[in-house]
Amino acid sequence: MKIKGELLRMIMESAKDTYPNEFAAFLRAEGDIIYEILMLPGTISGKRSAVYQLYMKPIDFSIVGTVHSHPSGILYPSPEDLDLFSKTGKIHIIVGYPFKPENFKCYDRNGNEI
Repeated sequence: MKIKGELLRMIMESAKDTYPNEFAAFLRAEGDIIYEILMLPGTISGKRSAVYQLYMKPIDFSIVGTVHSHPSGILYPSPEDLDLFSKTGKIHIIVGYPFKPENFKCYDRNGNEI
């Protein structure tokens, strides 16, 4: 899959605005292009985690995964991330401090880097 450059820039800016807390959203794609994020109402952002209110997630087949930030700059998924990945789509992006275009990694639902 590919992500629109302007969307990646917006994600990085959103992560900067949320820092030192985590930023979290869902990803929407059309074909193999991720073009939009969806922020769920009631998402709670803290310094060590972000908690989605998954009951607020719409039935929407354009949602392909998640994006969230790691304010620590560590771009590897935590055990909690891996649990979320396995339940919420096929692609997951982690962005890390200092939130520059090169500060992200993508993972599949099993936590394998893609």
